[in-house]
Formats: sequence, C-alpha cells, structure tokens
Amino acid sequence: MSDVFPPKVLANILSRLPVTSLLRFRSVSKPWGALIDSPHFIKLHLSHSKESNNSTTIILRDSYLYSVQFDSLDNATELSHPLKSTQVGTEVLGSCNGLLCLFNTRNTNILWSPSTRKYQKLPATRIVGMGICQYVVYGFGFDCASDDYKVVRMVQFYGADDDSFGSEVKVYSLNSNSWQRIQDFPYYLRYKLCHGVLASRALHWVVSRKPESDAENLIAAFDLGSEEYRLVPQPEYCDNGFHMNVGVLGGCICVICNYCLRNADIWVMTEYGVRKSWVKLISVAQPRDIRSLEYVRPITYSKSGERVLLEQDHGRLLWYDLRKKIVNNVELRGVSDFLEANVCLGSLVQLNDSGEIEGKKKRANKEKKKKKTNKRRKCQNEREERLLKSAPGKAGCVCLLDAHHS
Repeated sequence: MSDVFPPKVLANILSRLPVTSLLRFRSVSKPWGALIDSPHFIKLHLSHSKESNNSTTIILRDSYLYSVQFDSLDNATELSHPLKSTQVGTEVLGSCNGLLCLFNTRNTNILWSPSTRKYQKLPATRIVGMGICQYVVYGFGFDCASDDYKVVRMVQFYGADDDSFGSEVKVYSLNSNSWQRIQDFPYYLRYKLCHGVLASRALHWVVSRKPESDAENLIAAFDLGSEEYRLVPQPEYCDNGFHMNVGVLGGCICVICNYCLRNADIWVMTEYGVRKSWVKLISVAQPRDIRSLEYVRPITYSKSGERVLLEQDHGRLLWYDLRKKIVNNVELRGVSDFLEANVCLGSLVQLNDSGEIEGKKKRANKEKKKKKTNKRRKCQNEREERLLKSAPGKAGCVCLLDAHHS
C-alpha cells in the first residue's frame, strides 16, 4: 500500500480505522509505525473519531470501572487500570480526547488512555490555603491554544461565618508536568461531588455568590486558555422549582432541570455564550415503565442524531427519541448498577508510560553506580601499583610466595 498510495492518501485511509487496528498496524513496517505515531496523524485520527463516533465507549463506575461499546450497549467489561484496587475506589474526574482523569482515595491522580494503556501520574500537590477544607472538586480538559491538557483543582474552605468562604485553585499542565496556583475562585460551589463539565474549551460548575444569603443558581466557567472565570447566561425558565445541574451534549453546554418525581427538562446552548441560543431539547415526564425519575443527565447523541442516551438516577441508561418523545430502557449485562457514566473516544493521544519512566530511571541509576564502581576500582588499582613501585622488596616476597604456592 505504501508503494501504491501517496503518503497523504494512506494517512487519510488509516485515520478512519479503530485504534485497536492501528496499534497492530504499527508493526507492519517502520514507515507505518512512524506515520501512526506522528502528532499530525494522531490529530487527524482524533478528528475522524469525533465526527464518526467510531471506537466510542461508555465508561461506567461503581466500585470498579467498566467499559461498554457504544455501538451495542449490551455487555459491560471490567477495566484493568493503574489505580485499580480492592481496598479503595477510583473516581473519574473527567474525559477528554480519549483520556480519562482518574483519582483514588489515596490522593493519587493519573491521566490514562484506555486505548493505548499508557498513563501519566500527576505529581502530588499540597493544599496550602488557610481554613478548614469543605469541598475539593476537579476538572479536566484540553487547551487547543497551547496544545496542552490541563487538570484544575478547586478547594473551598469554610469562612469565619455562614456567609463567607475561601478558595484555592491550582492548574496542572501536562506539557510542564507541574501544578501552578492561580487566582482564587470568586464563587461558592453548590455541589461538593460535581466535577467540572467540559464544553467549548471551558469547565463549568453550578455556583452562587454566597453560601447562605444568595440562593440563586449561577453557571460559572473557567476558560482553559486564558485561565479566567466568567458567568454563562441561562435560559428563560418558566418554572424555577427544580434541582439544577450542568452537563454537556454534543460538545455544547446544557442545563438539566430535574423536577423531582415529576419530569426533567434539558436545555442546550447551541451557540456558546449567546443567551438567545438556548433550546429546550428534551422534556421527559415520569414514565410508567421505569423506576423513579429523581435525576437524569444526558450522555451523548446516537450516531444518527435522532436519539439521546440518558443516565437515570445514577444507575440506569435510557434512550430518548427526539422525534417520538419517548424513552426506552437500555439492558446492560456485566454490571447491575453504577454511579455515573462517561463518554470516552478511542484515540492515539500519547502519554508517558510510568513503567517506562521508572525503567529509564532505574537504568540510569544502574549506569551511574556502574561508573562509580569502575572509578573506585581504577583508583584502587592505581594505589596498589604505586605501593608496589615504592616497596620492591615486599613485591619480590609476594612473587616468591606466589611461586612457592604454585
């Protein structure tokens, strides 16, 4: 094929294949391996994956992590990942371009690619802010301006009174493999278990201006490029008696209005930052054929764009038909209930493998020790030669003794 097709045509053909095939094809030849590992090809393949939804999986979390193919949504398989443990749970902090940001209760953060099995361990960073820690939330995304993946950690502290609070915000950069503290978050986080929602190159949280005196729910955004905060305009609600959260659907920020045990509305901002672009895409009432509708969250569109996959009550998946306005259950095998679902693209985005890094360090240390040992032996041999030259009589005795024993 390399002889028949020009390089650009070959790259265009290969970029439409699933990751599993491409990882095998790297061994076909050195030119193929160099092509598939090149940054340009990785971005081209990622672009096709986003357009076609090929190699897309849904990551489910309970005590462990499970993967189910988006094409079938039938059989969930348990994932073996670097933080897997029978003693502590693993949390998914975010998903972006085929990478998962994982966290466990031993305060270990990693970026992991389920496709390539590579991972990058984040350096530990202390909480240095003053006060008693109340919330710690994270966010994960990609800054296309700097071509960098970033993890945001927001720490919220109790204030001196019920209406005050403090914060500490740090940003991890994959390019520099380091954390940096930035300006404090000026808003109060409403939910302690909700991590940042990635949409339009920004992370989003539901906030208020103050803990007690301000009950208004606002949407705060953190721009991954400028690393600045802003508020996002909301839809014109007819009824404000709902539990509000934010999500993402098709790359667009959305607002989820859960009217407990009654119905749920999902608004989508089709043009980011423009208030008039909000559209009520879904309004699903309490159905008779499924259990209580206390919570619903959009996951992704179907490949045809005619249905939306929903997560219901932290434990079940539903298909919502946008044209017929009806819901259908998704029957999963391999996992009974789960806490959350995340979309993960199949991608070749590269990460350092910690095992390889440790191996390089060990080899480097071994080489250093070997050099030191050789240097010590050389110095010892030189000293012995000098002693032999300065005491010829003793040297002769040694030779006689050696000759006698031989």
